[in-house]
Amino acid sequence: MKLKYRRILLKMSGEVLAGSRSVGLDGDRIEALAQELREVHGHGIQLGLVLGGGNIFRGQTGSTRGIDRVTGDHMGMLATVINSLAVQAALARLAVPALVMTAIRMTQIAEPFAGRTAIEQLESGNIVIMAGGTGNPFFTTDTAGVLRAMEIGAEVLLKGTKVDGVYDSDPAKNPGAVRYQRLTYDEALGRDLRVMDSTAFSLSRDNDLPIIVFDINAPGALLRIVAGEEVGTMVGKG
Repeated sequence: MKLKYRRILLKMSGEVLAGSRSVGLDGDRIEALAQELREVHGHGIQLGLVLGGGNIFRGQTGSTRGIDRVTGDHMGMLATVINSLAVQAALARLAVPALVMTAIRMTQIAEPFAGRTAIEQLESGNIVIMAGGTGNPFFTTDTAGVLRAMEIGAEVLLKGTKVDGVYDSDPAKNPGAVRYQRLTYDEALGRDLRVMDSTAFSLSRDNDLPIIVFDINAPGALLRIVAGEEVGTMVGKG
């Protein structure tokens, strides 16, 4: 198979791991996801992952429970570690080598994140799962995904969601919503499309990192993207 990309960063929300549930972990969904990752990895793709933690705890909503934002964000970072370990375990059951690295030091369960080490692990054939966000409060895992993509030299950031691209309005609420095939960074920011936060879009624009937003639940979509098919919505220079 002819491949367009050789090193990618896949960013997924925690809700993807919840499957049909609204919270927690769905073992069947994680297993299916691991199967997709194994297939892509089997084609020689160097694959980095960044997972959100919203299926367990979201820092921004912690204030509604009487938790200050900094503490809430740290709790959210820990939720991403739980998700990352779950995906690592599913990959291990399929004999796919994977390493969890964290922005917050917790050496008993994961390696501390370092860009050079992550690249070495990718080149050695490991999937590298980068947990703990940026390690700082007030930054989303979208921003962490962009940051890690640049640190490992990824050619593209793939944002796997439950929707098959970026729309001009919420397709769940508006049956007439139109999906964009391509957008520039400035269009995505100017139209306030919110598929990623503004910091993540700005960081991608400033460093010319293309983003593809696609439906991670569509079987085979990930492999089709790395093979060069137009799937979802591409956000880039134009």
